[in-house]
Parts: sequence; C-alpha cells; structure tokens
Amino acid sequence: MAFFERKPPTARATHFDLATERGVVAISLRRHPRARNYTLRVGSPAGAPVLTMPVRGSLAEARAFLDRNAGWLINQMGRLPEARPIVDGATIPLRAVPHLIRHLSHRRGTVTPLASSEGPVLLVAGREEHLRRRVIDYLKKEARRDLERAVARHAMMLGVRVSAIRLRDQTSRWGSCSSTGTLSFSWRLVMAPPFVLDYLAAHEVAHLHEMNHGPRFWHLVESVCPETKQARAWLNRDGLHLHAIGAESPLAAAPTEDDLATA
Repeated sequence: MAFFERKPPTARATHFDLATERGVVAISLRRHPRARNYTLRVGSPAGAPVLTMPVRGSLAEARAFLDRNAGWLINQMGRLPEARPIVDGATIPLRAVPHLIRHLSHRRGTVTPLASSEGPVLLVAGREEHLRRRVIDYLKKEARRDLERAVARHAMMLGVRVSAIRLRDQTSRWGSCSSTGTLSFSWRLVMAPPFVLDYLAAHEVAHLHEMNHGPRFWHLVESVCPETKQARAWLNRDGLHLHAIGAESPLAAAPTEDDLATA
C-alpha cells in the first residue's frame, strides 16, 4: 500500500515525494519538448524513478498521473536487484571475476589488486569514508584502459577515427556516439565479462559508419565482434545487476542533475 504526500506543487518543483511502506521515494520530474503524454520510467538501482511530462503539462496533472500509477511503479521497483554497497568485506566483479574488498586504514595509497588464499582481493587504503570513491575510481581507470584498447582495435578494423572516449554512469544506456566522433561508455562495463565490453566498443565504433541500427550497422558490428548476440543477451539478462553495485537506495534520495537530464 502506498501513501501519498500532498504538498502544494510549485512551479520550480523538480521531484515528487512518494511515501511507501518501505520509506519515501523521490520521483524525478523531467519536462521533455517532444513528450505528448505523461510517462513513468523505473530506471535502475542507481537512479531515482523519472516522471516525464510535456513542456506545457501541469504539475497537478503530473501528480495525479503518479498517484494513479503508484501501484505499478512500486511493483516494478520491487523487481529491481537490491543495491550492493561497496564496503569492506563486500565482493564485486572485475571483468566478471569476483574480487573481495579489504579495507586497510593504516596503509597509504589507493587500490591494489592482490591474489590471496581467499581469491582475488582489492586492498583499499585510506580512511573508510573514501573507500567507495576509491574503488570506483579504480574501476574507472581499468575501464578506460580496456575500452581504449578495444576501441582502437575496432576503429582500425573499420577504418574510422575516434575523437575522444568518455566514461559516464548513465542508467539508460551503456554507450553512445556523437557526430563528432566522441564515444561515451558506462564505466560499469569493466565489471562485465570482457566480451561484453568488447561488444559495446564495437557497437559505438560502428556508429561512426552508420548512425542508425539498420541491417548494415549490425553487419558491421558482427563482422568485428562475433559474440555480439551473446553480449546483447548478457546485458538484457544481467545488466541491471551492474547498476546495483555501489548504488544508493532511491528511498529518501533526492534526484541528481544526471537523473533530470534528457536520456
């Protein structure tokens, strides 16, 4: 059962609070110039749900739409994988290999990978409040290294030039390609099996030839990445679990600038 917080909406409102039995959930509001109707998107464990509304839509209508569909939203959120915090003693995948996190507050440095009797370990130095950020910084560094190699290889095979590679933490897509040759990827791909990261690199590089998803595009992708179908199946089946790692619960969470950006 959901209980609805009825605060008078203001013209500058950026989110609605939805009170549920588990706590208060912040629903991000986004006005979209091409939106004709009100829509709800659950998103991922890493981000707040989003209510998209027409530019000329009213906050009162948006609130009423949310109230009518609150049961569906709560049910969908319940299907998301639970957030997995990055803390001492937790296990996270690196290139699909589980790594145990061990915090060493007395040591200097950042993150050091180590093989131990417990299996692969990530030793995290420094103060406890910096542990999550340091682990994510390490994963981003590893992701950039893997992606730069994969992108360079696919760009050479397809005869295209890449302007830049950027890492992001988008919840709605794993990668993107701009008309200027800039490729953007989710750093979380480094936690997936290597063939999945390789597929995403091939996918975005192929867009430099074909800025669409037509037959010619998929022929290019599969010509340089034979495991395309397996990688797409893995992302559809397990991709959300990557977003759950290090994610904060949407309960009582305020929407961020990324949550409000147009996907």
